[in-house]
Amino acid sequence: MRTKRTHTVLAVAAAVLSLGLTACGGDEGGTRDEGAAHTSPSETSSSSSAPSSSSSSSPSSSSSSSSSSSSASASGASASGGAAKNAKNAASSGSRAPASCTYKDVRITAAKADETPTEHVVLTATNTSGRVCRLDGYPLIAFGEIQTAKDVPAVAKSRPAAPVVLEPGAPAYANVRIALGGAHEDNKVVTSFHVNLFTGSAAAEGSVVVKAPAGGLAVDEAAARTGYWTPELRNGADEF
Repeated sequence: MRTKRTHTVLAVAAAVLSLGLTACGGDEGGTRDEGAAHTSPSETSSSSSAPSSSSSSSPSSSSSSSSSSSSASASGASASGGAAKNAKNAASSGSRAPASCTYKDVRITAAKADETPTEHVVLTATNTSGRVCRLDGYPLIAFGEIQTAKDVPAVAKSRPAAPVVLEPGAPAYANVRIALGGAHEDNKVVTSFHVNLFTGSAAAEGSVVVKAPAGGLAVDEAAARTGYWTPELRNGADEF
């Protein structure tokens, strides 16, 4: 009977000791949980501050990029403007037509065509001015006194497609018919004649006195015709 009571007391003591140990273990686990709870907000705060940092740097980067883009655009616009200006100047300079040749700019000579009897002469105008000039229209020819002689009509089909521009020393030609069918009672012999030039579509001031080839020219003013100035005589256009 005494032995059974002893066993019972021991069992109760063991149970009490076990409960005490369990209580101590619970306190220690609770402390760890509390520590974990304390660190978690700190980590959350840390992680939520990171986006804040990246979002604050993003506008700066965007602004930088925008500024570079604006700079590049401005540079491009400036270069484009400069190129346009140069192109405009070049076009303006290239489209400037040379001035018309005056009677002082050219030397004009006459030569008989290779035919018998002589019905045509070829006028040659050579640029002696030392500059580029434009030979307009056709020669205004007066056989006889310049004040009274009538101008020789031009043949329209001989008009060149483009203006005749003469470099210094370059020639231009005009074919001139002076008669039809040889000697005629209305023919007159001339040893020199006057040639005037156009400035644009108007007759220029002054004229060149051209010496006739040896032996003079038998001219029928009613039959006389002139071609336009041209860089070279052409078949068809300058045949009349």
